[in-house]
Amino acid sequence: MKITLRNSVKLALVVLCLSGSATIVAQETGKETKNYDQGFRLGFGLSAGVPLNAEPYKWNLGADVRLQYDLSTRYSLTFTTGFNNFFINGDNNDLGYIPVKGGFKAFVLKDKLYLLAEVGGAFGVTNGYDETSLLLSPGIGYATEYFDASLRYEHYTDFPKLNDDGTTGKGLGMIALRLAYGFRL
Repeated sequence: MKITLRNSVKLALVVLCLSGSATIVAQETGKETKNYDQGFRLGFGLSAGVPLNAEPYKWNLGADVRLQYDLSTRYSLTFTTGFNNFFINGDNNDLGYIPVKGGFKAFVLKDKLYLLAEVGGAFGVTNGYDETSLLLSPGIGYATEYFDASLRYEHYTDFPKLNDDGTTGKGLGMIALRLAYGFRL
């Protein structure tokens, strides 16, 4: 747990440094709109995912709320939370959890196509499972004024999974598609 905590602190520091340096570079290049109205956006999304080599999990379904603060026309900070559920076939219990993530979004093509990196925690809340996992989530997406579609990879460092030899291990990954409606506050 100490190693996971140290790694998450290091990753958070890297994300903060990158966000600060990206803003400085953007301001130095003169590509910023001088009178850009910085502000908040709120988005409501649904996502579906497929775990990668992570028995006994079969698929994932979730809903989230994302608060986004636009630093400029190209760079934003994000905070995302909601509820997700890993579904399991058979008599085993599903794994429901609350993800809480902070991140950095950079628009790379015509203020529509973006790259997103988020880090946070996934808090298990169902069927007597109350463990927490570090959550890493890079992604790519396309956003318009009201619509947002993204594809992301998520890695949960501490959630249990079945190893090939039948023992219980930790760490699983997932590919997920998110469709969302968003608007400026």
